[in-house]
Amino acid sequence: MKLNKYIYLPVSLFATLMMLSCGSKKETAGESHADHDESPDQVEVSSTQYRTAGITLGSPEWKEISSAIKVNGLLDVPPQQQVSVSVPMGGFIRQTTLLQGMPVKKGQVIAVLENLDYIQLQQDYLEAKSQLEYATAEYQRQQELAKENVNALKTLQQTKAAWQSLTVKEKALKEKLAVLNINMNALAKNEIQRTINIYAPISGYVTQVNVNLGQSVTPADVLFRIVNTEHLHAELTVFEKDVPRLKIGQLVNFTLANESKPRKATVHLIGREISNDRTIRVHCHLNEEDTQLLPGTYLQATIETGAAKVKALPETAVVNFENKNYVFAKTQVQDSIIAFKMIEVQKGNTEAGYTEVGFPAGAPEKDLVVRGAYDLLAKMKNSGEHEGH
Repeated sequence: MKLNKYIYLPVSLFATLMMLSCGSKKETAGESHADHDESPDQVEVSSTQYRTAGITLGSPEWKEISSAIKVNGLLDVPPQQQVSVSVPMGGFIRQTTLLQGMPVKKGQVIAVLENLDYIQLQQDYLEAKSQLEYATAEYQRQQELAKENVNALKTLQQTKAAWQSLTVKEKALKEKLAVLNINMNALAKNEIQRTINIYAPISGYVTQVNVNLGQSVTPADVLFRIVNTEHLHAELTVFEKDVPRLKIGQLVNFTLANESKPRKATVHLIGREISNDRTIRVHCHLNEEDTQLLPGTYLQATIETGAAKVKALPETAVVNFENKNYVFAKTQVQDSIIAFKMIEVQKGNTEAGYTEVGFPAGAPEKDLVVRGAYDLLAKMKNSGEHEGH
């Protein structure tokens, strides 16, 4: 029950409250002062009021309660399923048909670039290849002469060095051209290309288009972003206090922000680093893949952690006031006056009439009100309102 300025109570509880509030008028003069020295989180009742309200005391019990961790998260894709497309060498955009949201296939041409440097690189390669052919033949000739002791050793060594240098140069230029996707078969026929093609590295959907025709781009620029949504996963944020309850393989029920029907996933990886906000990331695989889902979609989830033995009190022992949970603990008995203190607790899962309760450090865990807690809360707040008038 959440109490605002005005308290609305069932008839039975209202009657009990009236008896608690008015019963003291029939007590002795000493008992009539029971409520005047109460602190904001304390309430006092006479022994007669105690019996009338049917207040019962108890202590936490170890109960096996099925629990689930409620968390938030979002849909995400593995790093290998999202690609930022850049170019190894700058140029001008001469052709592209991509739009955001468009599907693409791996190996599809997504852009065409033009640059004079592409022509120069091919020219350098053809020249190096030609020089290498001559250097190879010369090196072989010098080797034959050396066998007959016709030439000097120095000449052979110089020829070998030139051959090795050109071999490295030709191979390096060939690799550069391969990175640029230059057609080497056409180049072997001296067919020099003025443009290069940019191919889609993965299949998926285009999420970003950052270029337009005629734009000059450099290797530092991201031209496109492509995401493959075939293997989305749920990335959950779990608080530090719940980490010991996590295990690989646990069932996860989650609901997307734009859906009402729950989906299922399984805990696959548990993060090993606690962030500054005292949380960890939990990676979950979806039980059913859905390529229509979008990365970044917000979700709410519950992780089924199974039953565990926890400290629990009857549901009637825990009261709710201003979105916080409390229990009452008996603090003293003096001159037929019984005092109770309200203690804030952490409320967990509830099952079979018992609720998991977490107590603050140093809080008493005996002589707790397990029946009549709402009567005490109502009396305490009602007394506070009368004192304010």
